[in-house]
Amino acid sequence: MPHQPDPLPRPLDHLAELAGAAGRGESPALVLREGTLNHNQLRLRVARLAGWLAREVPEKGARVASWAAKGELTCLMPLAAARAGLVHVPVNPLLKRAQVAHILADSGARMLVGTPSRLATLEGGDLPEGCAMLDESAALAAAEAAGLELGASQADPAELAAILYTSGSTGRPKGVMLSHANMWLGAVSVAHYLGLAEDDVTLGVLPLSFDYGQNQLLSTWYAGGSVVPLDFLFPKDVAKACAKHGVTTLAAVPPLWVQLTEIAWPAEARAPLRRLTNSGGALTVDLVRSLRGMFPQARLFPMYGLTEAFRSTFLDPALVDTHPTSMGTAIPFAEILVINDAGEVAADDEEGELVHCGPLVALGYWQDPERTAERFKPAPAASQYGGMAVFSGDRVKRSAGGLLYFAGRRDAMIKSAGNRISPQDIEEAALATGLAAEAVALGVPHARLGQAVHLVVRGDAAGAEELPKRLQRDLPNFMQPQMIHWRDAMPINPNGKIDRTALQAELNKEFGE
Repeated sequence: MPHQPDPLPRPLDHLAELAGAAGRGESPALVLREGTLNHNQLRLRVARLAGWLAREVPEKGARVASWAAKGELTCLMPLAAARAGLVHVPVNPLLKRAQVAHILADSGARMLVGTPSRLATLEGGDLPEGCAMLDESAALAAAEAAGLELGASQADPAELAAILYTSGSTGRPKGVMLSHANMWLGAVSVAHYLGLAEDDVTLGVLPLSFDYGQNQLLSTWYAGGSVVPLDFLFPKDVAKACAKHGVTTLAAVPPLWVQLTEIAWPAEARAPLRRLTNSGGALTVDLVRSLRGMFPQARLFPMYGLTEAFRSTFLDPALVDTHPTSMGTAIPFAEILVINDAGEVAADDEEGELVHCGPLVALGYWQDPERTAERFKPAPAASQYGGMAVFSGDRVKRSAGGLLYFAGRRDAMIKSAGNRISPQDIEEAALATGLAAEAVALGVPHARLGQAVHLVVRGDAAGAEELPKRLQRDLPNFMQPQMIHWRDAMPINPNGKIDRTALQAELNKEFGE
């Protein structure tokens, strides 16, 4: 990698052209269960899928959604849709019908491609008017049969390329709008500071609907390396895949890292690893020590990010042992300011809000100017980039040495097993059953999950047996409450609203780990 990354953004689909142009076309790019695609084959498959998409959905800027496990389609769609002039909407494969229907309606999707078993769960009215639905195998076969190879696009890097849906602290999931430049520069930045190279093999264990998961593909391909997508059932499957494929780069969220440190790792699985990366929650000091002990040859990269700006900071692996709780410093193309309550740049060790400026800042929330205005605001006067900035809502401190430290979260999001969960989604599902008159979902500290979901319900306790069954049907697994607490009455605050703060304190005291 160059000493400084190239700051010039390009159309996202140009990632498919890089390896071949650099003479690396015959090296592996994507290792699938059914076979391996080299970089030349990857470029050809992207061109054909893009050509077919452009024929099937000729309206530029139309949204095309994918809802499937990791495979050729989900890996190629980010580049193929961008080349076709379309906007990709990757849907988390763990979501269920109601959440998917909302995303399809909100985005106005013109096409949904997915796993047949998932598509079969949709009901009448779940697809927007005029939205085509195809299973992924049929779509790939149709693209190959059509033979319409679309060359590299000349898209304006500022154009919209993808909408990633993420839960907000209130309301339904928000669609974060990402430009070609956002995603291209994110790939360049990560490839640079991780030091990715042509001989690197990345194990893709994270969902491709997340920015962290999707960047595993884009940054690795930018560097000319290969990706092994993996949907796993047990932590040992990850270790087996590392041994089988000679994995050099492994990314995970803290709860998965905990599980991975609890299994036996054969020498052939550990030896090839060069780097471990973490985001989606802070690593504990004990977990840092466990990872450093198990993988002493691998560099550990703790990272902090938010979908609205992809990634903000990383901690230099050389500092991990001496500063294990630090968030580090800004990644390339990110400017991180700490703004105090007076609206000024905070002094050393003074708490303030993390504000992210620069070209990684997203375009806002899809068709939601009100919520966009709450989070995306003109950059503070101290910013070197100017333009729009993301005000994260997270409280941090910057030490005299320049390292950032997390102080607290301002919003009400539940962060469990690396998932950002809107309490309202769980509360609405509980109320919709008719078994609960009132419902409050809260995150309670948990050693393995970060936070465990607890649901406090006012209603007839006769429904105690039925409510978990209904929620199991209506919500994805990562949203399921670990415990449901039945109450005769909810605490009320002076404003006449349910006192969530009092409930939180009570549950933290009784059940927090």
